[in-house]
Amino acid sequence: MTKKLYYARDFERRFFSEETNAVFVKTFMENALRDPLSGEIGKGIIFCVSRRHAAKIAQLLNVYADKMFPGMYQSDFAMQITSDVMNAQEYTVNFQNNNLSGTTGFLQGYNSSKTRICVTVGMMTTGYDCEDLLNIGLFRPIFSPTDFVQIKGRGTRRYTFTYKERIGGTWEKHTAEKETFKLFDFFGNCEYFEEKFNYDEVIKLPQRSGKSNDTTEQREVSTYENFEPDPLKSIKETKVGLQGMKIDRMLFEKFEEKVKADEEAKSQYEQGNIAAAQHYIEEKYLNKPAEFFTWDKLRRAVGVDRRLMVKEMLDKVFGAITSFKSKKELVNDEFEGYILSHGVAAGEYYKVRRFFEAYLTDTEVQRAIEDKKFQLLGTKIPSYTMSDLKNLGAVNMKNVVEYIKDNVNIWKFN
Repeated sequence: MTKKLYYARDFERRFFSEETNAVFVKTFMENALRDPLSGEIGKGIIFCVSRRHAAKIAQLLNVYADKMFPGMYQSDFAMQITSDVMNAQEYTVNFQNNNLSGTTGFLQGYNSSKTRICVTVGMMTTGYDCEDLLNIGLFRPIFSPTDFVQIKGRGTRRYTFTYKERIGGTWEKHTAEKETFKLFDFFGNCEYFEEKFNYDEVIKLPQRSGKSNDTTEQREVSTYENFEPDPLKSIKETKVGLQGMKIDRMLFEKFEEKVKADEEAKSQYEQGNIAAAQHYIEEKYLNKPAEFFTWDKLRRAVGVDRRLMVKEMLDKVFGAITSFKSKKELVNDEFEGYILSHGVAAGEYYKVRRFFEAYLTDTEVQRAIEDKKFQLLGTKIPSYTMSDLKNLGAVNMKNVVEYIKDNVNIWKFN
């Protein structure tokens, strides 16, 4: 078997072809998540091997978009955003603020960027927050778990898509929650970090040869010559559940290991000084270059379907709890407390239980009840209806609302 040494900078030139790039683009365009209100392809970021590769992909995306949506973009569908592009940093801000190349022409007055896809290499990997991203494309291999977590994290932000439409003399508000995002992984990066990457391996720095200042990453690969057309072998869509990926779970495990071994943090916690323990941990462990822990990243790493309090995370670290309860489990606990406090008349248990959960977990229901806009229930708010409320009765509604306000931290459920 013949072996040859390649530099990372050679990857796109050596391994990509026009056919490969075309297949990537076609697959992305035909399978990307759509904006839930306008129906166009949802905003996304594609990560490429090099600036040259990014330029090719952006060009192919614009050509394909013009075929799918004739006359809608005029080559503004995709934009290359790399360090060699003038005003690249400004473009990233405009994309975040939904005015890159102007606003969409799919829905008049809708605040969403005309440019749908930013094509980059590394500029938007870290420190970039664009909440309404629905698609992430990995058009290159990734070898660093830190880079993989950062890139994947671009799609995990919560967002409510909102559009106000004027009908007659009134404004109608349309909303849709961002429930998921798609990660297009053409190089098995997810499989690599889930099954093959050795997280326990101690990496030794190579010896400098003194012969060259070139520190570009090198990789040894087998020479391969392909005489067949360049189709995509298969498409497999995998949903990542609440348990998250291994690389996400390990972030919290690493944090847990460090804090558990810290005697000062442990002492503050055991004395009940939660605020002091939190402050100490933030000063010593959070936002540091090594792992770059943040409370938000740790919450996402756990993979629970609700917000976690810092105290809950510290309870888990120091053994007060063995696992985090799901939203449903927490609702059950809180409702049991309500039953013990108020009791429920025979035949009304399920009606009260349904309203308790709806009010506790749905901010739209909370707002409608607080503002006495009951007409929104069942129309703009499908999770709970006016009929449900009438069957519940005013007394039960009042008791539940007052109990939750006085005894439950609603923040954990949203």
